[in-house]
Amino acid sequence: MAISERQKQGMMTAGLNLIAQALSIYDRDLRLVICNQRFRTMFNLPDSLVTPGAHFEDTIRHLAVTGEYGPVDDVESFVRIRIDQALDFEPHYMERTRSNGRTISVEGSPLPQGGWITVYTDITRAKRVEGLLRARSEELSDQLLAHTEELSATNRELAATNTALEEAKRHLTELEARARMTAEMMPAHISHVDSGGRYLYSNRRLSSVIPGAPSDIVGRPIDEVLGPVNFGRIAPYLDEAYKGVGATFEFTENTDSRRIRVALTPDQSGGVYILSMDVTEETQARSALQQTRRRAMAAQLTSGLAHDFSNLLTIILGMQSKLAKMDLGSEAAELVEATRTTARRGGRLLNRIADMTGNRTLRPQRTDVHALLADLVLLATPSLPRGVGLSIIDTTPDAALMLDPGILQDALLNLILNARDACGTTGQITVSAHAVGQTWLDLTVTDTGPGFSQDALNRATEPFFTTKGGEGSGLGLTMAYDMTKLAGGDMRLANTGSGASVTLRLPYRAAPAGSGGLALLVEDSEDLRPLFRDMLVALGFSVIEATSADEAVALAADIPDIALVLSDIQLAGSGTGLDLLDRVQGTGLPCVLMTSLPETDPLHRAAAARVPVLRKPFAADKLAALLRPKAAE
Repeated sequence: MAISERQKQGMMTAGLNLIAQALSIYDRDLRLVICNQRFRTMFNLPDSLVTPGAHFEDTIRHLAVTGEYGPVDDVESFVRIRIDQALDFEPHYMERTRSNGRTISVEGSPLPQGGWITVYTDITRAKRVEGLLRARSEELSDQLLAHTEELSATNRELAATNTALEEAKRHLTELEARARMTAEMMPAHISHVDSGGRYLYSNRRLSSVIPGAPSDIVGRPIDEVLGPVNFGRIAPYLDEAYKGVGATFEFTENTDSRRIRVALTPDQSGGVYILSMDVTEETQARSALQQTRRRAMAAQLTSGLAHDFSNLLTIILGMQSKLAKMDLGSEAAELVEATRTTARRGGRLLNRIADMTGNRTLRPQRTDVHALLADLVLLATPSLPRGVGLSIIDTTPDAALMLDPGILQDALLNLILNARDACGTTGQITVSAHAVGQTWLDLTVTDTGPGFSQDALNRATEPFFTTKGGEGSGLGLTMAYDMTKLAGGDMRLANTGSGASVTLRLPYRAAPAGSGGLALLVEDSEDLRPLFRDMLVALGFSVIEATSADEAVALAADIPDIALVLSDIQLAGSGTGLDLLDRVQGTGLPCVLMTSLPETDPLHRAAAARVPVLRKPFAADKLAALLRPKAAE
C-alpha cells in the first residue's frame, strides 16, 4: 500500500524528535519548513513559532525579547542584523552562553535548494570538563591548555565542515545521476573521447543511431567501435577537432545507409565531445519539401505558358480543320493531317506537364510489395517485343509498407518502357527490389541495352531531355524522379557491365499493424476522441488515450505493448504530433497522424513526408484502408 505524503511527514517528524540536538530548517524566504520537539523545548517557543511557515524574523524577535541573548538595547536593529546574516546562507559555527547559564553550539549549513539547516547542541558539560581541566592541570602550561581548547574548537568546526561536505557530495551525486538519466533519455549518442581516441564517457544510445554498433564502449578506441568505413568518414573532422577546431557535418553510415549528423566540440585537455543524431527522417522530409517547392515554382512558371500554348494549339487545329475541308489536293491533305497529329501530340505533352507540375499529392497506403511487382509484370509484358524478357527479383520482407502504389507502379512502368526502347527487339529487363536495413526500399530496373551516354547521365532527369528524338517527350524519367523526391527518397542512374540501371530509393516505412493489439490515441478534442476510439475498437484494437505529446511519450515509455500510435498534429500543450514522432524515433512504433490543416500547410507537408496522414474529417473505412492489408479488404 502506498504511503501518503501526510504519513511520510509524520514519520519524518517522529524521527527528528528522537535526535538529542535541536534542529530547524528554514527555506530561502526565511520561513520555517520543519523543526523537532527539542528545538521548541530548548528555547521555550510558542506554537506559532514552531508551525511550518513561521518567519525567522518573528522567532529572533521573540528570543531577543525573552532574554535569550542577554540584554539587547535595540531589539529591531538586533533582529535586522540576524536576518541579514541569515540571508547570506553561509556555513557557520559558533558557541554562546545563554541567559540561563548553559552553553550551546550553533552549526548552520546552506541547502542546495535554498535556505539552511541549523543544529543546536548543548555543550555545557563539555565546557565544564574544559574548565576542570584548566583548574586541575596546573602542571600543564598555559600554551598547552590554549592548544587543547583550540583543538577542541577546531574539532567541532571540522565536524561542521564535514557535514557540509557530505551534503555537497550528496547533492553532486544527485546532479550526476540526473545528468546521466537525461543523457540516456536523449534521442542522440553523447560521448567524450580523449586525445588518443578512447571513449571516456558514453550514454547507451550508439546502437540506436548506428544500427549494429555496440553500446558498452567506454575504454574502447573509437576507430574499433565505429569500424573502418564509418570511422574513415569522420576521421578528417576528428583530426581537426583534436587541433581545437569544432565541426558539424553529416555522413551516411554503411550498415543501413542512415543519415547521421555529428557535432564535434574540442575540450581543453585535448579530447573531443561528440554528439551524434540519426537525421534520416529529417533528410527525407527535407528532400520532399524541397521537391514540393520546386514543383510549385515550376507550376507558376509553366501554367501561364501552357495556357497560351494550349490556345495556340486550339487555333492551329481549328485552321487545319478548315483547310481539310478545302479541295487542296492529296499532297496538301497529307500536310494538314501531319500538322493536326503534331498539334494533338503537343496537347498530350501539355497534359503531362500539368500532371508533373500540378498539385499531385502522394497518398501512401498499406501496400504488399510482392503483389505490386506481380501486377507490374502483368501490366508491362504485353507492351514488350517477343525477344525482350522481363524478370522480377524480389527479396523484400513480407511486411507491408506504406507506399503510393498507383504512382509507384506508373514510375516503374515508365522505366520498363524506357528499357524496352533501349533493348530494341531483343534483350532482358530485370526489376529487383530489396530493403536496406529498416531505412530504404531500393527498386532497380536494369536492361541489356547500350547504356546511358555521359550526356544522358548528367541530364536524364531534366524535363524534355530525350535521346529518342521526336519519338520521346523527355518527361518519363523526370516524372519518376519527381515521385521519388516527393516521397523523401532519391533516384540514381548508372551503367552496368551489360547495360543501364535506374534505382528508385524510397523511405522504408512499415505499415501499422492490421488489427488487434494496443493503440495509443493522442487527441485533445473531447468531442472527437470517442469517435476515433470507436473506429480503432471496431478494427480490433484496445485503446489508451492521451491529449498531449508529453503524456503520449510517457505512456509509450511505460507500456511496451503498444502496436500503433494514432495522433493529431495539433495537440494540447506546446508539443505537436511532429514532436511526438521525434521523441519516439528509434522505438519502432508505427505512427499515423491526422489533421484538419490544408495540404499546403508546412506542418501537414512535414508530416506527410514522414508518416501517413489522414485528412480530417475521415470515415472509418479510410482508417481501415490504411491499416488493413489489401488481401483483407
